[in-house]
Amino acid sequence: MSLIRPEVARRLLRGREAIAAAVTLALGLWIATRGGWVLAGLGGAVALIGGGLLVAALQRLRFAPSSLGPGVVEVDEGQIAWFGPGVGGFVSVADLADLGLVTVQGLRVWRLRQTDGQLLLVPVDAQGAEQLFDALTTLPGIEGRRLLAALESPADTPMIWQHAPSRILRFPRA
Repeated sequence: MSLIRPEVARRLLRGREAIAAAVTLALGLWIATRGGWVLAGLGGAVALIGGGLLVAALQRLRFAPSSLGPGVVEVDEGQIAWFGPGVGGFVSVADLADLGLVTVQGLRVWRLRQTDGQLLLVPVDAQGAEQLFDALTTLPGIEGRRLLAALESPADTPMIWQHAPSRILRFPRA
């Protein structure tokens, strides 16, 4: 028999990264108040690191699904994989042409299209979908707040990001 109710344990587990960052911030502030210049500097540095980690953790927590949808998302070496019930696929983050958030058959999905036309639809509430935040914020010119705004908006956002065309002129070799 557990002393913690299962729904409370799930919430604590879901927010464990933010909790650890908050503890780091509090530890840094505690060290800084112990007296002396050395401890104040060390504590301030630890508190700054904890504060930065807390901001990043809270963004990821807002991006993480609150319920489990179909499939599992894995991000490895710049490749996004979605393993769904009966279907799935892979796309390379470096080869993405555009990114959108649409509703398909009543299910909100990330629409990831590669430059070769391959399309991958990943449910926003799939297991491991929070990994997409870190992968998608590596795209040039995209900010995490744009992803969060699209996710929190009830309306579809067909185009969140689009790959800028290359400005390099290529001449045929003779």
